Amino acid sequence: MPKSELVVPSAATPGASGCVVEVTPASAGWRYVGFQAYRLKPGERLESETGSDECCLVLLSGKADIWTSAQRWDDVGERMSVFEPKPPYSAYVPSGDRFGVEALTEVELAVCRAPGKGTYPARLIVPADVGVEIRGQGLTERIVRNILPEGEPADSLLVVEVYTPGGHWSSYPPHKHDEDRLPDESLLEETYYHRIEPGHGFAVQRVYTDDRSLDETITVRDGDVVLVPRGYHPVGAPAGYDVYYLNVMAGPVRTWKFHNDPDHEWIMQGWSRPVAAGGKNGGDSR
Repeated sequence: MPKSELVVPSAATPGASGCVVEVTPASAGWRYVGFQAYRLKPGERLESETGSDECCLVLLSGKADIWTSAQRWDDVGERMSVFEPKPPYSAYVPSGDRFGVEALTEVELAVCRAPGKGTYPARLIVPADVGVEIRGQGLTERIVRNILPEGEPADSLLVVEVYTPGGHWSSYPPHKHDEDRLPDESLLEETYYHRIEPGHGFAVQRVYTDDRSLDETITVRDGDVVLVPRGYHPVGAPAGYDVYYLNVMAGPVRTWKFHNDPDHEWIMQGWSRPVAAGGKNGGDSR
């Protein structure tokens, strides 16, 4: 059976630059979101121009020196795995700038891209800046860390990570954000970068529209990127396998207004509650 066109698998071996998976607007067939994941060994460097994009560099794991044309942050990073219960360090870099990263340990780095206007200066986003929430209840409970929510400055990007324990569901109840009809719903393209623990496991993600012109249920492997061009997109973590994903969203207006699938909206009964430890409260959630 051919692999879904909504899945971009990661490479078993990093390329010359350390890249293991890449999505561009051209490759995805959309307009806004770009994403790359890199794995760097100690001493390896990644350097790039931002061009017309703004970027959010998410240090998924490891420690690194990070710099832009006007800023430098040395010995950045704390967690050694995305499954450690703490938010990451990240760096926001505007369009018309450049960035560099030098790994001090083994590093997993995400580079999130979307069109920029050069409005805001580069800045470091530390764990205390990241809003942390528990969403859901029972088997829909998951931990959400809002790295670059709409309440924080950026031109286009929205970036959030989610930890879903084995046996739980997230991005749930199913919701979508594929129509530009504010204030009720915003149009946002989205990528999901998945990590699975243990790594030989899998997750399940369904992407579907009301008219079922798109209706795929995807087996997600460790390191896969799932593209969500439109439709509802819940994620299931099988029992025994914890699931992490990093979401990147962008569209014509930088706001996250979603529409729940009416068939399943009854499931949500005001589940959000803040978490004091590990970051500031509030913000968007998944």
